[in-house]
Amino acid sequence: MDAALRQDAEYIVKKSIAAVMPDAAVKAALENKAFPGRVILVAAGKAAWQMANAACDCIAVDKGIVITKYDHANGPIGDLAIREAGHPTPDEKGFQATGEVLEMVRNLKETDTVLFLLSGGGSALFELPLISGEELQDVTKQLLACGAEIGEINCIRKRLSAVKGGKFALACRPAQILSIVLSDVLGDRLDVIASGPACPDSSTCKDAIAIAKKYGLRLSERAWELLSIETPKALSNVQTVVNGSVWLLCAAAARACGELGYEPIILTDQLTCEAKTAGAMLAEELKKYDRPIALIAGGETVVKLTGRGKGGRNQELALAAAEGIRGVTGAAVFSVGSDGTDGPTDAAGGYVDHTSAEALGEELRRALAENDSYHALQKIGGLIVTGPTGTNVNDVSVALLRR
Repeated sequence: MDAALRQDAEYIVKKSIAAVMPDAAVKAALENKAFPGRVILVAAGKAAWQMANAACDCIAVDKGIVITKYDHANGPIGDLAIREAGHPTPDEKGFQATGEVLEMVRNLKETDTVLFLLSGGGSALFELPLISGEELQDVTKQLLACGAEIGEINCIRKRLSAVKGGKFALACRPAQILSIVLSDVLGDRLDVIASGPACPDSSTCKDAIAIAKKYGLRLSERAWELLSIETPKALSNVQTVVNGSVWLLCAAAARACGELGYEPIILTDQLTCEAKTAGAMLAEELKKYDRPIALIAGGETVVKLTGRGKGGRNQELALAAAEGIRGVTGAAVFSVGSDGTDGPTDAAGGYVDHTSAEALGEELRRALAENDSYHALQKIGGLIVTGPTGTNVNDVSVALLRR
């Protein structure tokens, strides 16, 4: 492994994630805000603890609840209830916590405000299904395994949920909702972020049924009935502020690359293809240059499962680039999830350089076929581990060439 390149990668990752932490964004959104009645705080997502902690530094909260991923809470926040639950597959802990939220917002007054702090991961964490929990988990697994895009996944989940697709906003009436959103959805579409609990839904029943048929989803009769029930198309009690996005993550990566002497080029902040395709593309693009360069792509790739290995989309993207930069001295490709977790692993992402393909040998091809990027990268010291970061604005992938 090229130690100097690996050190550059670690620096870029650290600086990029630091620039999209939610604290400053939440405080800016609450600056000079006045609330006429009680304030009920509801925070959901991978960055929920961080956002709630920042909010409580700014305003007085009467009561509230934080729902975040396991091991993402960093201790108590005043009198707020702290709940951890399953992600990316929703579980009973999340269902119970969401039920607590709905009970908490019952019988509110028009002068009350629900401060709704939403971040990526909210689709799984903020959930109370209208079908059995077992079936919802199965449907989620089916959608993830077939490579469905996040918008398609959320379109289905909205209709199987008691809170998604604007239904949470209805439950809070007549209270007003101030929603502060940390976006993990390309284009910052409010009705897609965490499946839009406090946003009118632009998707239709026709869309949902078409998606279910497209991927051949196995659904119960009750689930098919729910796909045919329309979601709210207008809401009058919600104000939304979006703070944080993948573009800011890419821009921060570009600045860090520039500090290290690379010429940064942001290729896109809308990367949505298969992880293997993205890795191969970055490797090929990098070989077109003969000067210090950093090619940056932000977004959220998908993994099509063909094996039973362990890994995540960022690890698979990096591993897929290894063959393309084999022997290209000074070349490296790495990719990380801004939340610090990549798939069901303890890694944020993966790193490869011009030495990786030779170091792995035949293991490289096997690992890609089996979706076993974690163990392959672990073998060569290519895992990037940050731990939970407290933010979540998609992924950033970088190809470096040092001459």
